[in-house]
Amino acid sequence: MTTIPNFPSPKVVALNGIELEVFEAGQENKGNPIVLCHGWPEHAFSWRHQMPALAAAGYHVIVPNQRGYGNSSRPEDVTQYDIAHLTGDLAALLDHYGYDDAVFVGHDWGANVVWSMALLHPTRVKKIINLALPYQARTPMPWIEFMETVFGEDNYFVHFNRKPGVADAILDSNARSFLRNLFRKNLPALPPEPGMMIINLARADAPMGEPVMSDADIDVFVSSFEETGFTGSINWYRNMDRNWHLLADVDPIVHQPALMIYGTQDMIPPSENLADFVLNVEVIKLECGHWIQQERPQETTDAILGWLALDLAA
Repeated sequence: MTTIPNFPSPKVVALNGIELEVFEAGQENKGNPIVLCHGWPEHAFSWRHQMPALAAAGYHVIVPNQRGYGNSSRPEDVTQYDIAHLTGDLAALLDHYGYDDAVFVGHDWGANVVWSMALLHPTRVKKIINLALPYQARTPMPWIEFMETVFGEDNYFVHFNRKPGVADAILDSNARSFLRNLFRKNLPALPPEPGMMIINLARADAPMGEPVMSDADIDVFVSSFEETGFTGSINWYRNMDRNWHLLADVDPIVHQPALMIYGTQDMIPPSENLADFVLNVEVIKLECGHWIQQERPQETTDAILGWLALDLAA
C-alpha cells in the first residue's frame, strides 16, 4: 500500500462485497462522523486541506477512495459501479464504524453520490455539503441519451459510453500529461475535435493555465492512476442511464439541511431550480474554478465549518 507524505496512513475495510481504502483523522472524536467523497479523476488526497481542520473541530473524518480508485476494489463488471453500489458502499462504511448517520461532503462525482445517498439511504444522511455539482434533476429520457441529444457524440460523458475503452486507453497512456493539464485554474475551452475535450487534454503538449496544486501534489494523483488505470473510475459514467432507471420510483426531494458551494469560474453552471429539489439549502460562491477545495482550501474549510456551526446552532 502506497504511503503518501504528510497524509494519514490508510486502512483497508472489507464491506459490501468489496474492499475500500480509507483514510481517517480525528478518530478520537468518536460519535461525530463526517464522510468526504472525492470526484473524478481524483483521490481521497483531494481532501488533504480539510481533514486536519475538521478533526480539530471535533469530527471523526472518514475519507474513502471509492470503488474504482486507489487501492480500493476495481470490479470488472461495469454494473458494479451503479449508484446503488456506490451509495451502498457508503452505508456499509457507516455500519463498519457503528454509525447510524453522518454528515456527507461531496465534490464533483462525489457530490452526485452524496445527493443520491440522501435519496436511497435518507436515514443515514444527517447533513449534506456538496461542491461543484448541484443536484441533477431527472431528465425526460435517460441521462446519456439526453446529453447526446443536447451536446452531441463528442461530449465526454457520451463518448465514454458510446466508445468504451477508447478514452480509457488514451488516458492510461497519458496519465501524467492529462492530469497536469486538467488540474488548472480557469481551464480554457478546447475545440470540439473528434475524440472530445478529455482526449485533447491528454494529448496537449503544454499545460494551459495556472496549476491548482504543486507538482508534488499532482504526482500523488498521477502515481495512483498510473497504477490503476482509468477504467474503474470511468465506469461510473457508464452507469448513468442505468442510474436513471434505478432512481425512477425514488422520491426526488432532498429533505436534509444542505450547503451547496460553487466556483464562480467553474464550467458547470449553478442550478436554477436547486431549492425545488433540496428544500433546506444554502448556497455559497467562491472565486475559483472547478477544483474548489484544492484551489481555495482555506475558504472552503471556513465555509464548511461556518455552515456546520450555524446549522448546529439553529
